[in-house]
Amino acid sequence: MPSPDLLRDLGVRSGPDGGTLRVWSANATAMDLLLFDERDPAWTTATIRMTRDADGDGGDVWSATSPELRPGARYGLRVRGPKGQRFSPDTVLIDPYARGLARTGTGEWRGYVQDDAFDWGGVAKPRVPLDHTVIYEAHVKGLTKLNPDIPEQLRGTYAGLAHPSTIDYLKDLGVTTVELLPVQQFVSEQRLTKMGLANYWGYNTLNFFTPHAAYASREAQHGGTGAVLREFKGMVRLLHEAGLEVVLDVVYNHTAEEGPRGPVTSLRGIDDRSYYRQTADGDYIDTTGCGNTVDYSKPAAQRLVLDSLRYWSEEVQVDGFRFDLMATLGRDENAEFQREHPLLRAILDDPALRDQKMIAEPWDVGMGGWQVGNFPDGYSEWNDGYRDRIRTFWLTDVAHARAHGTAQHGIGSLAGRIAGSNHVFSSQRGPLASIDFVTAHDGFTAADVVAFDTKHNLGNGEENRDGSSDNHSYNHGVEGPTRDRTVLAARRKAIRNLLGTLLLSAGVPMITAGDEWGRSQNGNNNAYCHDGPLTWMHWERDDWQEELLQVTRTLTRLRRENPALRPVRFGRFGETVPSATQMDWYNTAGEAMSRENWDDPSQRTLQYLAASTPEFEEFNRILLIVHGVEAPVEVTLPAHEGVGGYTLLWDSSHDDISGLAADHVPGEQLTVGPTSMLLLRAHPPTV
Repeated sequence: MPSPDLLRDLGVRSGPDGGTLRVWSANATAMDLLLFDERDPAWTTATIRMTRDADGDGGDVWSATSPELRPGARYGLRVRGPKGQRFSPDTVLIDPYARGLARTGTGEWRGYVQDDAFDWGGVAKPRVPLDHTVIYEAHVKGLTKLNPDIPEQLRGTYAGLAHPSTIDYLKDLGVTTVELLPVQQFVSEQRLTKMGLANYWGYNTLNFFTPHAAYASREAQHGGTGAVLREFKGMVRLLHEAGLEVVLDVVYNHTAEEGPRGPVTSLRGIDDRSYYRQTADGDYIDTTGCGNTVDYSKPAAQRLVLDSLRYWSEEVQVDGFRFDLMATLGRDENAEFQREHPLLRAILDDPALRDQKMIAEPWDVGMGGWQVGNFPDGYSEWNDGYRDRIRTFWLTDVAHARAHGTAQHGIGSLAGRIAGSNHVFSSQRGPLASIDFVTAHDGFTAADVVAFDTKHNLGNGEENRDGSSDNHSYNHGVEGPTRDRTVLAARRKAIRNLLGTLLLSAGVPMITAGDEWGRSQNGNNNAYCHDGPLTWMHWERDDWQEELLQVTRTLTRLRRENPALRPVRFGRFGETVPSATQMDWYNTAGEAMSRENWDDPSQRTLQYLAASTPEFEEFNRILLIVHGVEAPVEVTLPAHEGVGGYTLLWDSSHDDISGLAADHVPGEQLTVGPTSMLLLRAHPPTV
């Protein structure tokens, strides 16, 4: 099989004589290009036999040229192959490289030759440095569908996301980078359709080059796939004008063709044996849990991903990618994960992708699938260990202490997570390899993780079997909604602690849309099949939600203003390294932490003094106090060379600290409220 570098110019390429289509298949025995009427894509206007170039440098590339293969043309493939393989010679297939899609009246898909022309108006990518990045994970439709400040016809669309009210909200919140749940064209699984449900999240990709049409405005949808693409590009341009980045959640690990008896739409009918991972007997090897797994030991599959990434990066101008179940993309011919897999390395080395943010979901569901910390330098990774440890400290440890008198864990492992998870990511990669999060699209929201002990997924139609049962959550004494003021106060402070830890930790923080004001999904921790008010953002909020939103804004501002909170490198013992973690750790008495302090479950209070060692920003030093016991504690503020005083910046026990004493001195005793966090800025002595 050829190198992926030799599989050039696949898909449609326009020329003076029309266009040429090139499709790779090693096992096909014949292939036809079908052209369809522009007004009726069910009507075939021409069938052209494609020729195979098995000896050229492309290797097993089939091609055909037609003057009709020009922008606006609808086209498809019909492929034949050996018996015993999953060819479907009567099915019209989608070119894997189709940059546009059109539908027939019966719901079949046709490729569309796209006119990519677009006026970017000189707007450049923001290129936000990774240490300044605050990610906001959002759903295109869910983010704006209920926003009354957006014209009704634009709500839930690409244009709605780019509306001034949305942009103002995101800028005011203090995020820098919008990470969109899948926007490549997807379809719902057959199982969900039969149940009357739909795939809301979008992790079921039909085509790797085309924006999901249903997220475009009705006007753009009526204008065809070209108008959908222009609306998407317009969204990117307007977000870039505002200084906001766009990162796409991309699903390359599997496709919408599902299991071996699933629909045949593209890769399965073109060359199932080559594109999908399977045994010699043709049984699928599924490491994704979605019925099929794309085989990235094969150069053709590698080339498909690289070309798709290039298209979105160069033609659509997005700023990066979050790779769903990325361990699958690093599995070799034996289905074993390889850190230096050719595809993982090629993504980083591709000149067209070099400045993109690359974020791995570093696991899949196959053997050896959990690979957190094992990706090459250049990738940041979702850090599920961070999520679990933060939740454990603030939630399940508190529950255990209420039931048994003491928590199960001390402060040590939490401190390691706050400092950037050095034990997970190598010194070479540094803290920015960690995407810190306490919630994501899958799992409980922040409001639900403090209100439910167990998942409540009956509405998903799977008798509550789906979704994780290991949530590290705590309902604070009542399962679900309550009017008990004591319970509500404890829950709301717990959310503030979760968000405070997230936004004050080393690493790259990711906020899930709605957590900033306490969005609930009524205990559903796997709401992938609910497209409605349960999963949409609400824009009319209660007073406590507005207060929480203001807390989140404050935290993003404090992160932005204090470089000590966002180191680029791990510090080295005894050395001063520019932009590295420089931390000193103290107990409640203001003394250096001992080994016993770290490991003792009864010791759940920590003070750490972090100093920036700047390359591009002024010197900065902060003191973070973390107290994980449901009783107040007196701490002695640490004395440290170069520190003459402290100013209180934030206290999670209070929505507003304006009435609290702000200035303090080393050696002073300070009362820290039950289960709370404080952030103080350290000042040098006055001369």
